[in-house]
Amino acid sequence: MRFDFDSTVVGAGVIGLAIARALAKSGRTVLLLEKEGGIGQEISSRNSEVIHAGIYYPTNSLKRVLCIEGKKLLVNYCRDRNVDYKLLGKLIVATDEHQSKFLSTIMQNGIRNGVDDLRIVEFRELEKMEPNLRSKKAILSPSTGILDSHGFMLSLMGDLEKHGGLVSFRSSVSQVRKLKEGFAISISGYQDFEITSKELVNSAGLYAQELSSKILSIKASIPKAHYCKGTYFSLASPSPFSRLIYPVPNNAGLGVHLTLDLAGRAKFGPDTEWIPCPDYVVNASRRDEFYTAIREYYPGINKEDLHPDYAGVRPKIVGADSPAADFSIQFDNEHSLKGYVALYGMESPGLTASLAIADYVADKLDNKRSLKSQL
Repeated sequence: MRFDFDSTVVGAGVIGLAIARALAKSGRTVLLLEKEGGIGQEISSRNSEVIHAGIYYPTNSLKRVLCIEGKKLLVNYCRDRNVDYKLLGKLIVATDEHQSKFLSTIMQNGIRNGVDDLRIVEFRELEKMEPNLRSKKAILSPSTGILDSHGFMLSLMGDLEKHGGLVSFRSSVSQVRKLKEGFAISISGYQDFEITSKELVNSAGLYAQELSSKILSIKASIPKAHYCKGTYFSLASPSPFSRLIYPVPNNAGLGVHLTLDLAGRAKFGPDTEWIPCPDYVVNASRRDEFYTAIREYYPGINKEDLHPDYAGVRPKIVGADSPAADFSIQFDNEHSLKGYVALYGMESPGLTASLAIADYVADKLDNKRSLKSQL
C-alpha cells in the first residue's frame, strides 16, 4: 500500500518534536500534528527548564536510562546549535536531621545511576557557597543546569523541516482507523482532511490517553490519566542564590524548589495539586503555602516579594497515594497494533530525556538494539 506519510507524530511538545526529527533524519516522510497554534504550548512551556542529572530515578527504570543518555545528547546539542544553556549546579538540601539521613539514600541512588560527580557539602562550606541558605548538609550536583527550552524546540522544528518533515498546527485528530497496513487519520482544524500513515506516534502529552481511546482495539492497554498541577511563583527581588536549590523530593515531585532562568531571575515551584482535568489558572492564595515551604531553606525571604507567575500540569499515570511511576512507552508488544507507539506519563525528566526518547522510539520502530537493553 502507498501511504501519504511514513510516520505521523501527534503532539508538538519537546518530545514530539524530537521524535519527529529523529524519524525524519532516518529518511522517513514525516507529518507532525499539533492541535494548538504553535509548538510546546502546554507541558513543554510550563516547567522549570532544568537539565536533570538523573539522580532520583530507580536504577532499572526508563527514566534513569533516558535521562542519563538524554542529558549528554542535550548538552552536546545545545552547545553545537548555540541554544542557550548553563550548567549552574544544584544543591539538594537537608534542613533537619531526618532529611540529612535521607540525603545518603539519594546520594547512593545517584551514584548507582551513573551520576559520578555528586558530593556531600557540609554546613561550613554551604555557608560560603550560598550565604542565604539554611541547610545542615546538601548534595551538590555540579552538572545540573538550565536551558532555553523554547529555543531548543525551535531548533528541533528547524531540523525536522530541513529533513523534509511537515508541521500542521491547529490540527486535531478526530478519528483513527486501522487499515490492513498502517492507519487512516482524520484531522479537523482550519480544514478537515484525512491522511494515511504507515506509523503513528502518540506524543499528545496530557491528551495521550484520549487519543489512544479513539483506537478501540487497544483500550485495555491504556493507563488511567491523572493530573497533578504545579504552580510557580517568581521572586521580585534579585536572586539570593547562584545555584538551583532543591528540598528533598516527595512522591508527586521534587518539592517547591528554586530555579533560575538564563537572565538570573529566580522562581519557586512547582507545588503539587491533584486536579480532575488540566487547567492553568494560577491561584494567588497559594502564596502562604509557598512562603512556608521556602522559609525552610531560605528564611530571609520576604513574602511580599513572591508573585504568582504560571502553572503547569504533570501527565501522571498514577494517583496521589501511589509512588512515582516510570515513563510508559508502549509498542506493539503491549497493544498488538503494529506501527503504533503511545507515550504516557511523560513528565519530568522528559525535557532532559527528549533526544534519547526520540532515539529509543526510532530504534524500536526499526527493530534496532535500543537503550532499554541497559535496564
